[in-house]
Amino acid sequence: MRSVYIVRCNDDTLYTGIAKDLEKRIADHNTAKVWAKYTKTRRPVILVWNTRVKNRNIASTLEYKIKRIGKAKKEALVSGKWKKYVSIQ
Repeated sequence: MRSVYIVRCNDDTLYTGIAKDLEKRIADHNTAKVWAKYTKTRRPVILVWNTRVKNRNIASTLEYKIKRIGKAKKEALVSGKWKKYVSIQ
């Protein structure tokens, strides 16, 4: 199983990613010196949305789709008002 997740950065931007161990990955975003360059300068990050999927291929497809939508639609997804992109499992 993999998690596809969205975190809110300190500057109010949203970052989408994939993780095998979600708790560890969020901790890495907030403390690690390596990993996502985008979040490194925008700490702390807070998990605002996630879903579990069966495998890496599905996770990558979902991550790609979420990254292509605008911030307004991501905010709607985070708030639970828009579920179109979470149905590819």
